[in-house]
Amino acid sequence: MKRHIAALLAATMLTSAAAADTLRYAHADNISALDPQLNNYAGDHNAGQTFFATLTPKDVNGPVPFLAESWKLVDPMTWEFKLRDNANWSDGQPVTAEDIKFSYTRALDVPGSVAGFKGFLRTVESVEVTGPKTFLIHTKVPNPMLPTNLSTVYVVSKHGTEGATTDDFNSGKAMITEGAYLYESYVPGEVVTMTRNDGYWGPMPEWENVTYRYIQNPAARTAALLSGDVDVIGKVSLSDVDKLRDAEGVTLWDYPGLRVQLLQPSFKPGPNPFITDNDGNPLEVNPLRNVKVRQALNLAINREAIASRLMRNGVTVADQWMPEGTFGYDTDHGAIAYDPEAAKALLAEAGYPQGFKLTMHAPSEGNPMSVETAQAVAQFWSRIGVMTQVEGVPKSVYNGKAGANEYAMSMIAWGNGTAEGSYAMTYVLATRNKEKGLGAYNWGRYSSAELDALLAKVTSEFDDATREGLIKDAVKVVMGDVGVIPLYHYKLIWASRDDLKVTPWTSDRAVPMQVTKLKE
Repeated sequence: MKRHIAALLAATMLTSAAAADTLRYAHADNISALDPQLNNYAGDHNAGQTFFATLTPKDVNGPVPFLAESWKLVDPMTWEFKLRDNANWSDGQPVTAEDIKFSYTRALDVPGSVAGFKGFLRTVESVEVTGPKTFLIHTKVPNPMLPTNLSTVYVVSKHGTEGATTDDFNSGKAMITEGAYLYESYVPGEVVTMTRNDGYWGPMPEWENVTYRYIQNPAARTAALLSGDVDVIGKVSLSDVDKLRDAEGVTLWDYPGLRVQLLQPSFKPGPNPFITDNDGNPLEVNPLRNVKVRQALNLAINREAIASRLMRNGVTVADQWMPEGTFGYDTDHGAIAYDPEAAKALLAEAGYPQGFKLTMHAPSEGNPMSVETAQAVAQFWSRIGVMTQVEGVPKSVYNGKAGANEYAMSMIAWGNGTAEGSYAMTYVLATRNKEKGLGAYNWGRYSSAELDALLAKVTSEFDDATREGLIKDAVKVVMGDVGVIPLYHYKLIWASRDDLKVTPWTSDRAVPMQVTKLKE
């Protein structure tokens, strides 16, 4: 009954006229919880960044001071951090080094987490508190990327979180926060409301009140903006771009993005229920484990056609997991050819001259045009003899099954949030190792000893040029193996009321601090 009443109150608030100091933001990505350390999901970050803070968030130039006022390398395996004096929790208590130690211990093993933050903390040996606002982080190996790694791990209060559960965050009981906004209410799957933290120690955001609505259907998000029910929407449907660009009272904002759409072939040995011969009989050997088959599938895709025709130039063609111009992008790799005849020849060489049948799975909401993209790829593969059908799956089911490697071919839209190549190496490409926090999003279970060795070197290399060279070497390894099949990089597209401006951050995070009023 309480949840029903809360939903009715939220609906009443949302349909009334917005106050001048209120921002109503419609999101595509739902959240798994308000616990900022539960899951490394895009939607969770959109909420986490409003309520909580990290030591060293990353901008285009690298990690910058935030909760940490300063930091320095004491020796190759020791970093010293100093917290800013004025950082306080929403209950007035100061943020201390003990909170940092507690947070980084808790983030390693949050009950119920399926895509946690352990990978960012995998090199941390211990946190040594040296004063109320100072601490040392000792690493297991030299790690020049530690400040960047910590830019994604939110800090929670020891006094408010010790003994608390994820449900306590969702109810507000554990929402003692140090971010720009304070918790007001949360109806799972529907709405989050928040008010500005006037005691915030960082740059004060413009909006006093913010409402997040979760509208996974892109057409419904567009309709909500056009009807005046919301003020800004994210992940604009490409089919609605022209309509919104021409709409009175609306401005479209698009920017180059980091998020890449990848296909992940399953490397699971033995029969797979989603791969059969042309008569529908199971294949004893998984053909996707054959590199020539993966090469054939890679060459059979006309990426330019997908980008220009299906995606209406709302994306850029991807030939690796990072976009051109970013740290670790390999200029030597070059574009992936569209060559269906070569693809057919490779299939024959691999022992499949007549092809086989394949079912590809795609998330049916969240990432724009995922199912439509999968259907386009399926057509290209069917033309070379790999008769492919597509099944769209709700994200609530999809992530669990894809993460368990139950599918033959899955899709993932990876955010590349650190703007450099080792992030995907750690989470998407490394051999899966839950204890070490590696490969959490390696849904197909790709495994390369060479890639893993390069990641270890990248992690401990302090020279930027050398580290970038190692990431480029990793690109050559993965793309040579066709460990993943890149398709395109999404552009960042928002739409808003025409008196607002939306400015992107380094990733596709969507938070109220990005939205400002245009000056008259």
